[in-house]
Formats: sequence, C-alpha cells, structure tokens
Amino acid sequence: MKDITKLIRRFVGILLLSTVLVIVLNIIILAAISASQTANGRPWTTAKETAEALQETETGYVLSGDMTERLSGENAWAIYIDNDTLEVKWHTQNLPDTVPLHYTISDIASLTRGYIDGYPTYTGECENGLVVVGYPKDRYWKHMSPSWDYDFIKNAPYTVLIVIGVNVFLIFLIYMIANSKLLKSVKPITNGIQALPSGEPVYVREKGLLSDLAAKINQTSDILQKQKRNLQRKETARANWISGVSHDIRTPLSMVMGYAGQIEDNESLPESERKKARIIRQQSTKMKNLINDLNLASKLEYNMQPIHPEPVNLVAIARQSVVDFINLDMEEKYPIEWNTDEALTACVINGDKELLRRAIGNLITNSQTHNPDGCTISVCVRKSDTEYKIFVEDNGVGVTDEKLEKLRTTPHYMMSDSGTTEPRHGLGLLIVGQIVSAHNGTVSFDHGKQGGFAVTISFPIPKDSHTQ
Repeated sequence: MKDITKLIRRFVGILLLSTVLVIVLNIIILAAISASQTANGRPWTTAKETAEALQETETGYVLSGDMTERLSGENAWAIYIDNDTLEVKWHTQNLPDTVPLHYTISDIASLTRGYIDGYPTYTGECENGLVVVGYPKDRYWKHMSPSWDYDFIKNAPYTVLIVIGVNVFLIFLIYMIANSKLLKSVKPITNGIQALPSGEPVYVREKGLLSDLAAKINQTSDILQKQKRNLQRKETARANWISGVSHDIRTPLSMVMGYAGQIEDNESLPESERKKARIIRQQSTKMKNLINDLNLASKLEYNMQPIHPEPVNLVAIARQSVVDFINLDMEEKYPIEWNTDEALTACVINGDKELLRRAIGNLITNSQTHNPDGCTISVCVRKSDTEYKIFVEDNGVGVTDEKLEKLRTTPHYMMSDSGTTEPRHGLGLLIVGQIVSAHNGTVSFDHGKQGGFAVTISFPIPKDSHTQ
C-alpha cells in the first residue's frame, strides 16, 4: 500500500505541476503578446504627444518634423479642432476627404470614444482646442461601451482564483477517472512483487492493463516455488545421508577402536606394534569425533537438533569445561589458565547447557589440535554493560591473515585446500558458530595477544537478568 500511495502521489504531483506550468506559460505568452501589440501603437500616448508637439505661429499651426514623420510612419492623420468655433483649424496633408472639417459637441463626444467615418480616433488636449489622431480602419478596434461594474473589478482576483481552482479540479477529476483502471491494476502487481521475497506462493489475477506483467509475476512465483521444493529435497537428502553414514560408520569404527585398544594393552607384543595400535586408536577417536561433529553440524544447520533452554551460568559452564580438559591432559602439554575475575561468579542466560559446554570444549580442542607441540590456553569470562563474553586464547602457532579472513567470511567449514597433512580450522569452529547463533550470540576470530589464536563468544545480557 505504501508503494501504491507513493505512485498515486507521484502521478498527482506530476499532474498538478504540469497544470501549474501550463497556466503560467499561458499567462506569460498572453502578456508577451499583449505587450507587443500595445508597443506598436500606444495611440492615446501618440495623440497626447501630437497635441504637445503642435505649435501656434503667426501664419497658423505647425507640427514638429519628428512628430510628422512618426504619424506618417504609422499611416495616421491628425486634425486640430478649435474650442470656440468647433472648426478644424489645422490638419495633416494625408487627411481623408471623408473626414468632416466642422463638428458639434455630440460629434466630438462620439469620436472621443469611437470612430470618425470608420477611422479609429484618439484625442489629445491642447491649450485652446482638441487634437484628434486617426488611424487606418483596420489598425485598431475600439470598445464603444467601456463600462465595468466596480464590484466585478474588485472581486476579479477572487474570481480568477476560483476559475483556476475549478479548472484544476476538473483536470484532476478527469485524470483520476482516466487512470482508475491503471491504478486498480497496479495495486495487485505491487502486492505480488512485495510478497515474492517471503517465499510463499504468489498469484496475481491476469487481467487489466498490466495483465502481461501479472503473468510474469505468476511465472516467477512458480519458478521460485519449484526451486524451493527442489532445494528442500536436496537438503533433506543431504541431512539424511549424513545421519545414515554417521550411524553406519559408528559400529565398525567402535570395533576398530576396541581391537586397537586390546592390542595396545597387550604387553606381550613388541612396543612398536603397541605404538601402531595406539596410533590406530587415536586416529579412530578423531574419526569418531569428526563424524559426531558432522552429524551435529548438519542437525544444527537444519534445526533438527533440539535445544532445551533453561537458566544456565556461563561462568560455571566455562570453569567445568576447563576442569574436564585439565583432567584429560595427563602429559600436561596444554596447561589451561583460568583468568576470570573471582568477583564474577554468575553470568546467567537461557540456554542449552550441554551445547554450550560443547562449544567451549571445541575451542579448547581446536587449540590443542593446531599446536601438536603444546601451548598454554587461556579461558576467561567477562561482563560488560550489555554483553557476557567468553575468551579462549592460546599462545601457539596462531593463524595466518589469509586463513583468518577465510574464517571470518567463508560460510562453510572447508577452510583449507593446501593438503590433507595440514590441520585446518573448520568443522569444530562451524559448530561453535551454530551453537552460539542458536543462543542469539556472536563469535569473532582474531590473532592472540601472544601470537596464537583467539576466539571471543558474546551473548547479550537478558533484560531480566540479576547476575552478580
């Protein structure tokens, strides 16, 4: 509806602007034409200037040469009527023969507002008489009864505004009636276009002026729905395949791990054979963890992993994760430092305890995996004004700028193509991101302060939280 309103406003704005521009243009053209017409003659001014230029001498009346040339240039003639005798005492040489040389008062009144023998005449006052200037019969038209009602003149501006307003309204009304069908056709089209991104089926009636466009929208909706169904089938098949493969591999892998463990514990075998069995068991354990991670990542991606939110303490979860890994590090190759402020005892959010422990455990495991020669791992929980933050950092070999950029921008977990022998940050970090995202949090990666790898997990503080 906003787009329809915007479209209507645009149409109406263009209409009103066009109307105003046409009216203003007409006024300008009319004024220009009127000015050009009056500039050619100005007959009343010419008559006045003729009267002023007429001079009485001992031999009679004489008109100045400039004024004579001006009258001749306009093909006009002039006479001078004496006040006392009402006789013509002077006239130009081109005076028509039909123009009388004697006048009565009524004749003078008539010629002042009208004509003499069809010649339009204009008067100018002299000291002792009247100068009359006449023009060719087809030069000017004179209104014989120039009387106007005063109220009409006084109300003329309001009348003009009313007329303009009525004209604009009529133009607008005609415009709206003429475009009503177009507007009716545009509304369902815009509604259909706005509904396309929602992913729901869209159908627009294919009628009206924009029926072709409606048909294209319907075709686009059908294509999108078909693509959506195909994508859902592919994703479902992918998730089912991952789940099935994970299930099928667990049993033979468990047998491999069991037999490898038995061979490793058999003291009657040579140490070299037991070492090979230990390597088989360790690699099998990595494969099992990888399969579990792959299955969990698939479930989280397609919202198949149930999340059981309840109030959980991030400080307690992080501390327990640290304790678990310390207990497993029998060789003490990966000492873990707990750098959380002792005054911070609780950071409570609504979340799944096991998934959050899995996320922190994956970060610690990631540091161990990428530092086979050992490193020190630091875990810290902090509280800001708006967030709880968990920091996991090591002082190991770190990560290159190129791989760090891939971690930040690549949406999947295949972070390295350099070969199978190079450890890569990948599936474990993907699961961390999915778990944190499911809890409305964010994950960021960076270089550690001591040259290693650092990960920061942030969760917004609940509004009703009462943490210490």
